Amino acid sequence: MSIQIKEFAFVFHPVTDVARARKFYEGLLGLKANVEIEFSPGQWWIEYDVAGQALALSNAMPGTPSPSLTLEVVDLDAAVAEVRAAGASIVFEPMEFAPCRMFAIKDPDGNQIGLHQRKAKA
Repeated sequence: MSIQIKEFAFVFHPVTDVARARKFYEGLLGLKANVEIEFSPGQWWIEYDVAGQALALSNAMPGTPSPSLTLEVVDLDAAVAEVRAAGASIVFEPMEFAPCRMFAIKDPDGNQIGLHQRKAKA
């Protein structure tokens, strides 16, 4: 069996200075933020819609070394079970957020890939 991928969820870019990043992405590139979450004072997650795909920026995940791909899955729990059965490397265990649940794995070259499931809208 394999994990059922629905679509790209988002591409994530770690940033160190949110104000500087926003000036670049919003000012220079003209993107409009459609999601803004402040996890704790000064720790932000910001998403931009780019032709129907999400570009996420955050300074809330220190140590994330480079951009990463996140894929939307049909069933996150089934994906976790499949990854464990395959013996793949888990970067971080499933985490719960208001709009979603997600965890991350590494490919054979060490690239991080997030697996993500949006919660049903109430």
